[in-house]
Amino acid sequence: MKSSNFVFVIFLHILMQLFSQCVSQDFDYFCFVQSWPGSYCDTRRGCCFPTTGKPKADFGIHGLWPEYNDGSYPSNCDPHSVFDPSLVSDLKEDLQRNWPTLACPSGDGNAFWGHEWNKHGTCSESSLNQHGYFASALKLKRKINLLGILTNSRIKPDGRFYSINRIKNAIREATGFTPGIKCNVDGDSNSQLYEIFICVDKNGLELIRCPELPKQRCKSTVEFPYFGAITTNVNGTMENVEDADVLKLSAA
Repeated sequence: MKSSNFVFVIFLHILMQLFSQCVSQDFDYFCFVQSWPGSYCDTRRGCCFPTTGKPKADFGIHGLWPEYNDGSYPSNCDPHSVFDPSLVSDLKEDLQRNWPTLACPSGDGNAFWGHEWNKHGTCSESSLNQHGYFASALKLKRKINLLGILTNSRIKPDGRFYSINRIKNAIREATGFTPGIKCNVDGDSNSQLYEIFICVDKNGLELIRCPELPKQRCKSTVEFPYFGAITTNVNGTMENVEDADVLKLSAA
């Protein structure tokens, strides 16, 4: 009897491992999400700059999320595949620049990246290993220069309000695809541009039409808040100028 029970336990363990592997392979596309740091910080909760210093005034990566076509998503697919910073050590400076943490208390990014890998990245292992997951997100960030796209359409992080349709149109014209947009609210309850979603194929390479877009939670016009003063230099390119007198934001 004991021998039978032992065999059954081993068999059950193997089934659970196979199920975990199947779940990690079962997704339809990626959702690549970038956040505007000014909107993250300009809330009642505030933010904390990373221990490496204040991030640049640019959209930062939030995550690369496996999704199902019906709008749901898998998560935490493989508890045994934990985030290992040594596997992405060659990407660390790039991650700090383009995937910064703004959560409190201040951190070096490892907790943020670990959360994204453990919750989302483990569900992409049929397509991307841990290094490939983060490298693909960084490549997508270089490919989809949201701040450049918007400023070229005269939509700037200047604290003014812009039509949500104008923002969508600018991104669609530049990428060929309609983005998903999420907003949050500042301390005065103004709707502000927060996150932009772009859909990508299962290999993390090609942009695709989103089968399902996230609910906007946006008003028809939204604020694009400061994150440092943005000016245009003599060459017509955007520059970030640190000036405490013009910043709306402060670390909590």
